Amino acid sequence: MNHLNRRNFLMNSTQALTAAALAGCKDLNQVAQVLPEDGRVMPVVFLGHGSPMLAIEQSPYSQAWETLGHSLPTPKMVLCISAHWQTPSLQITAMAEPRTIHDFGGFPRQLQEKLYPAPGWPAAAEEIRAGLSSASADLSWGLDHGCWCVLSRIYPEAKIPVLQLSLVDGKNARWHFELGKQLMSLRRRGVLIVGSGNIVHNLRTLKQGPAYDWAEEFDTQVRSSLVNRDDEALIEYQRFGKAASLSVPTDEHYLPMMPILGLRRAEDKLGFFNEGLSSGSISMRSFTLG
Repeated sequence: MNHLNRRNFLMNSTQALTAAALAGCKDLNQVAQVLPEDGRVMPVVFLGHGSPMLAIEQSPYSQAWETLGHSLPTPKMVLCISAHWQTPSLQITAMAEPRTIHDFGGFPRQLQEKLYPAPGWPAAAEEIRAGLSSASADLSWGLDHGCWCVLSRIYPEAKIPVLQLSLVDGKNARWHFELGKQLMSLRRRGVLIVGSGNIVHNLRTLKQGPAYDWAEEFDTQVRSSLVNRDDEALIEYQRFGKAASLSVPTDEHYLPMMPILGLRRAEDKLGFFNEGLSSGSISMRSFTLG
């Protein structure tokens, strides 16, 4: 290659790279307009999701979810953090048509065949992913039962786009609390953020009849800490002792509450619903902040 050809090659290459970079900036600018602020501040919600059967059975719990759907401002999108999706690193669903995941067994065919065909929103997923530390897009998960079973009651028409954000294996309550703070701007951009789990969740001790004393004790301690805005007590929940260790034998159902607490503003009002314990050791306690 002679000097002139080499110079032309370098100039053409530079122009091509510059054009590509500008095209990329244009795409990012377009993505930045996917979820603009709309003058509202959306509430955030923690849901005790309980049994998948609540998706098809009428009960005071499922009726409360339906009532919630009528009382919430209509969101542009739902971002759900479910106890049933844990990944080695932070992931967000980014498909256009998330599948309904039946991640359970031993339930009636009616439940196994129930679908929740809410759309995804790939462009919004990319905008959120880009704003999070070390997050990646997922194209294989979908909507697990911690997500779709409750949303099928809150938004039964399944027209509002839904994304899921994973819990991260090996990350503790404090890490997930801080994750919530990273999501704060979404409240001003029409996104309803939902944590779906259970404050008390011990499947090994399920029974008919009244709740265990330790389950009631821990549920009451968490309620008091929420009322008193004692985030540190909720993050370091193990300090509640034996009641905590029995109520949270594994942390995946407790952790979805942490990002919701991280999203709390000083002026937010706390509202409880579905206060009760099911099957002895499942807390259905749910709350809104807004």
